[in-house]
Amino acid sequence: MAETTENLKPLPHAAQNHCFGCGQANPTGLQLEFLLAEDHSIVCLASIPVAFEGPPGYLDGGIIATLLDETMSKAVRSLGLTALTRQLEIDYLRPVPSCASIRIEGRIVRSEVHKHWTEAKILNSKGSALARSKGLFIEVRAR
Repeated sequence: MAETTENLKPLPHAAQNHCFGCGQANPTGLQLEFLLAEDHSIVCLASIPVAFEGPPGYLDGGIIATLLDETMSKAVRSLGLTALTRQLEIDYLRPVPSCASIRIEGRIVRSEVHKHWTEAKILNSKGSALARSKGLFIEVRAR
């Protein structure tokens, strides 16, 4: 990834989180780390290993969906809310390479009571979009 001067702050998460996408306590998961940008968008700088490939050299489509879903979810989580995916729409624009630096960005587009409309994209190191998504997340109460 190119050097950047943006001010990104780590987004806190539960210490014993077993989430496949972001859980540090899940040894077989992606263990993604999310950052909060000054404009309140979410950023994840990652390189996904070959264990998550579909065709050789490229990520499986389900993993791409997970990356986008996780990032949109964290946009809602950045507000201190827990929400689950209601709808997810993905445009697979170009193959996403494994073991390459990618940037995933997500943000809330609109909120209405307990509904949050979001969007996310995966960018390569040159800033070209590889995949885009839109999602609807519904808040849930803590158990």
